[in-house]
Amino acid sequence: MAFGAEELRVLRRALALALHPGRTSAADVQDCLRLAESLDEAVHEGARLRAFLVADLARYRAALPGTAAGYLTLLEEALGAGYRPDADDLAALRALRGNPVAAALLDRCWTLAEQDVRARLARGTSAAARRAVPAVPASRTRLLALPGGLGEAGREAERPPQPTAPEKEPADKPARPAPDAPKPGRPIPTPGEVFPRRKPSPPQQLAAG
Repeated sequence: MAFGAEELRVLRRALALALHPGRTSAADVQDCLRLAESLDEAVHEGARLRAFLVADLARYRAALPGTAAGYLTLLEEALGAGYRPDADDLAALRALRGNPVAAALLDRCWTLAEQDVRARLARGTSAAARRAVPAVPASRTRLLALPGGLGEAGREAERPPQPTAPEKEPADKPARPAPDAPKPGRPIPTPGEVFPRRKPSPPQQLAAG
């Protein structure tokens, strides 16, 4: 992406305003807005150009080896536009490494591929480190890390309390008498003793008139 003299002037003015904020004229604001729109348009145009290059590159690669000259030219142009080579490109360049241009492009693509692999590994390692959580609380890490782990007393303290079974009464303990049962050895009174019969009174004789 190349800037003209007018665009460089606006860019220099925008950087100066960012570093030393102050009163900005309306003309400077409009120039900065036009420059931002031009940059957005250039970015979108670069993405469209890269998509066209990648599509043409795939067609030339599929027609190898007859299209070797055109494929190598397109690949070099695509790399300059930010394209990253894939496994198919590396395989095609290995097949064409007898060509000096293909050999130089193979070395360049190998370097780019190794950089991509290192970047992915670094991102994966940092993501795994963020997701990792300690399985043991921090206050107990030192104890669990000792040889043998927790002692018998510590393991007993860690176990939950077990429910205790109810105590059984000894078999030779005499059974308690029921509350309403009579005490042993005391005679049970008979109905006659409880309710004694009354003696009949003698009949009275009436005096003769």
